[in-house]
Amino acid sequence: MARIVMKFGGTSVGDLDRIHNVAQRVKREVEAGNQVAVVVSAMSGVTNQLVKYCTELSPLHDAREYDAVVATGEQVTSGLLAICLQENGIDARSWQGWQIPIRTDTAHGKARIQEIDGSELIRRMTEQNQVAVVAGFQGLAPDNRITTLGRGGSDTSAVALAAALKADRCDIYTDVDGVYTTDPRIVPRARKLDKISYEEMLELASVGAKVLQTRSVELAMNEHVRVRVLSSFKDGLANDTEGTLVVDEDEIVEKQNVSGIAYSRDEAKITVRRVPDRPGIAASIFGALAEQNANVDMIVQNISADGTTDMTFTVGKADLPRARTALAGVKEQIGYAELLEDPDVAKVSVVGVGMRSHAGVANTMFRALADKAINIQVISTSEIKVSVLIAAEYTELAVRALHTAYGLDG
Repeated sequence: MARIVMKFGGTSVGDLDRIHNVAQRVKREVEAGNQVAVVVSAMSGVTNQLVKYCTELSPLHDAREYDAVVATGEQVTSGLLAICLQENGIDARSWQGWQIPIRTDTAHGKARIQEIDGSELIRRMTEQNQVAVVAGFQGLAPDNRITTLGRGGSDTSAVALAAALKADRCDIYTDVDGVYTTDPRIVPRARKLDKISYEEMLELASVGAKVLQTRSVELAMNEHVRVRVLSSFKDGLANDTEGTLVVDEDEIVEKQNVSGIAYSRDEAKITVRRVPDRPGIAASIFGALAEQNANVDMIVQNISADGTTDMTFTVGKADLPRARTALAGVKEQIGYAELLEDPDVAKVSVVGVGMRSHAGVANTMFRALADKAINIQVISTSEIKVSVLIAAEYTELAVRALHTAYGLDG
């Protein structure tokens, strides 16, 4: 007998037929003798509509009320799935984030989980074999306000719940059957990976891969939760060879120089022109952005000339209005000349643990892009990742070129 957390994304619960299919999959796991908890997202398209309502009423809306609105999508799904499971003879009960409770900080819209008390769920799973159907994406702030964990937060909910329940594994069911070397919609010859390390998956998620949310992978790595990504559209009980396992690097025998190519079109480039080149300026700029919860990614600073410099960085497109407001508020304090924005950019990244021991990975990337006449605007690196910022119109061309250049074509 195993204890399993099963998470189903929005497309997996997109309508009542799909919710019925999810119930059948959960039922098979229960009948196989496993203890099961389920985490669900909102039905496909629901969260986008709820977000649209908020932004149309007020682009700079109250984040606490935004959370109260967008958290309702998962509440509906959890209740519907619990009803469906009960109809199929399975003892099931829906749970909202505040009922467990899943305690978070106060960063509304991007809250981080601080603690989950899984004792009552464990008791019910053990004594009654009851299936807990948990609304993902939700939490409870210290002031008892509902919080949400950011887009894709149901993945984080599932991994955190798996850690709290001491589950044997966390199965993330989605509309793809695993983690691929890149987006198969762009590169049809992309290959599914049987295993990928936490670090590689973390980097891929952080630079645009949509399979898992970044914080869910970070949490899985810290808590040593074995995560499996697999499709909810395949019939039957999941077997051990299905999907992609996200595991410790030690479990991967053959390490590739590059395991995957990721991209993100959700970037916006900001350039602060003619910034006084003196100590404390960077702290003033990025401190103002941090106060607005605007996440900064790639950063580059030009060589100082005439006592001033240009500072370029990227933020998420959704954070652009907040970043603009934050920087306008400190213009007199900083004394910069102007603010330039470019939302028509994309970040393309190559990731692989093999980079630690193989030279020339970055050079291969730069040469492949140069051969396609793609100009690089910003570069950033880590131990197992190289990312570049390019014009958005070249995204697909760049991904295809790099996939071929690193020998990843199937």
